[in-house]
Amino acid sequence: MTRKENTELIKSHAQRLGFISCGISPAGFLEQEAPRLEAWLNNNHHGQMAYMANHFDKRLDPTKLVDGAKSVISLLLNYYPSQTQNPDAPKISKYAYGQDYHFVIKEKLKELLYVIEQEIGQVHGRAFVDSAPVLDKAWAAKSGLGWIGKNANLLSKQVGSFFFIAELIVDLELEYDHATTDHCGSCTACIDACPTEAIVAPYVVDGSKCISYFTIELKDNLPESMKGQFADWAFGCDVCQDVCPWNRFSKPHNEPLFNPNPELLTMSRKDWEEITEETFRAVFKDSAVKRTKFSGLKRNIDFLKG
Repeated sequence: MTRKENTELIKSHAQRLGFISCGISPAGFLEQEAPRLEAWLNNNHHGQMAYMANHFDKRLDPTKLVDGAKSVISLLLNYYPSQTQNPDAPKISKYAYGQDYHFVIKEKLKELLYVIEQEIGQVHGRAFVDSAPVLDKAWAAKSGLGWIGKNANLLSKQVGSFFFIAELIVDLELEYDHATTDHCGSCTACIDACPTEAIVAPYVVDGSKCISYFTIELKDNLPESMKGQFADWAFGCDVCQDVCPWNRFSKPHNEPLFNPNPELLTMSRKDWEEITEETFRAVFKDSAVKRTKFSGLKRNIDFLKG
C-alpha cells in the first residue's frame, strides 16, 4: 500500500474508534519547543512536579522513545459532558466526570496499533496517553489539530478544547499534515479570568500557581495565602477553558465510559463536605479523582470551607 493509502486507513480507523481528530507529523527533534521547555523549568513553573524535569531529551525527540520512529500520530478524544454538577457544590474538572481517561484511551490506541499491524504489516510503535515524556500539545499543533492558545491549551476552531490528546509513535512513513494558524487574536479572556493569575504571560502558565496543581499535584498542605482563591474547585480547574470563546463550539461526547456517576451530578455542598471514604470509593470508583486519594480530596474540600 502507498503512504497515502496507509494514512487514510489509519485516519478512518481512528474515526471508527471515536477519536474526533487525527493528525500526523514527521518524528523529529522539536527545535522550537526546546528553549521554551528549558525556560519553563528554569523559572520553576513546574513547582513540585519533579517528573517534568526528567527525560528532557525524550520529551523533545520521539526517536528516543521509539527506535527508528518516523511518524507521530496525534489523536483527540472529546470529553465535553452533556450534564454538569449541581451549581452549588464544590467542582471537579469535567475531564474527571467519567472513567479514568488513561485506561479508556489506552484501549483504543492498542486496538488502532493492532489494526495497523494487521492491515499494513510489521510496524513497530508505542502508545502514549499523558503518562510519558511526550509533549502532547506540541505534537498535536504540529499535526494541524489546533493551535496552542494563550492558556497553553490546544484550541480548535471546530471543537474548542475539551478533549484529551494521545499519540502513537510509529516507525512507518506516512503523509504529513501541516500546522494551523493561531486564532486567539487580541482575546485575553483566559488570562483575565484565571482565579490565581497562573497565566503569567500569553501562552505561559506557571503550573505552580494553577488550581489544578494545588488540588491534584501538591501533596503538602495547601498554602494559606491561597485561601479564598480556588473559586470552589475541589479537583482540577476548567476556568480558562470555560471562558474561551472557541468552546462555544464544544459538543457533548459520545463515549459512554466518560458518562458521570449520576450521584456525582446531584451531590450538594453538604454531601461534599460530609463525604465519607465509602462514598468516595463508590462515586469515584474508576475516576481520575482517585489520584488525590480520599485524604487529598477531603483536604481540598476542607480548604474551600475555610
